[in-house]
Amino acid sequence: MSPTPSPETIDAIRTASRELVRQLGFMGGKFAGTDLPTSAVHALIEIESGGVTARDLTERLHLEKSSISRMLRKLVESGEVVEQPGEDGRVKILALSEAGKRRVLAIHAFAAAQVSGALDRLTPDQAHSVKEGLILYSAALAAQTLHRPPVGVIPGYQTGLIARITQMHALYYARRAGFGQQFEAGVAGGLAEFCTRLHHPGNAIWTAMQGHEVVGSIAIDGEDLGQNIAHLRWFILDDHVRGTGAGRRLLSAALDFADEKDFAEVHLWTFSGLDAARHLYESHGFGLEEERPGAQWGKEVLEQRFVRRLA
Repeated sequence: MSPTPSPETIDAIRTASRELVRQLGFMGGKFAGTDLPTSAVHALIEIESGGVTARDLTERLHLEKSSISRMLRKLVESGEVVEQPGEDGRVKILALSEAGKRRVLAIHAFAAAQVSGALDRLTPDQAHSVKEGLILYSAALAAQTLHRPPVGVIPGYQTGLIARITQMHALYYARRAGFGQQFEAGVAGGLAEFCTRLHHPGNAIWTAMQGHEVVGSIAIDGEDLGQNIAHLRWFILDDHVRGTGAGRRLLSAALDFADEKDFAEVHLWTFSGLDAARHLYESHGFGLEEERPGAQWGKEVLEQRFVRRLA
């Protein structure tokens, strides 16, 4: 087994990766010299190889089926991608139109010039080191997700759930907000107490499972707030399943349950700065109704209360 890399090595690689993302245009603006989203550029390059289906793109680009469908619809409407019947007539094969081929040629030319311009600033030995290092690093990243089983959302208590959910919260919020032992103990104690009430009809918990591993969770506590208000709690995902759609499925399961139980409102507490989570909440009907500074977990943050009312 290889020795554990030092924190300095990890931080240096993360810093370099962020700079790559910015310089290559992933943060916005024109990517690869186009006005297309980054996912569409990658899709066009994959389609160029031939024999590609929408399902292939879902696997290769690590995107949800619905995201791939929306993106392909726009590429077909723009005239850059055409759909052709496969051998059995049920699966459509994607191909580039003449306009799509011209677009991809321009993408390749832009990207080649970008890489060439950077390598011109390096010696041949340095350029070789960059090539070998990127190949090794990208392969190591891919190995982390290769052959992973799909993520499923399972209702009810799962063995090891309390410890695993506590661990995910502790690691994530230590990194994002500097929370420590006080926060971890609070999560563990509150979750353990809640699990003794799971048999009550207004309470429920769901876990995102990848094989036999808990990789996410969410719960509805229908008792602690009273007044027919459901409390959405312990919503967390492991880092490697963020962006897979698992969070959206967990949230949908919890809100469907709240609606079935006729809760007038669903409340959740979070804090400012978690923009991806906030976007997800707002896309499911939550609105920000209260903000206040708080330091109950040892670090002062701007706490936020979001509310979703029964339609």
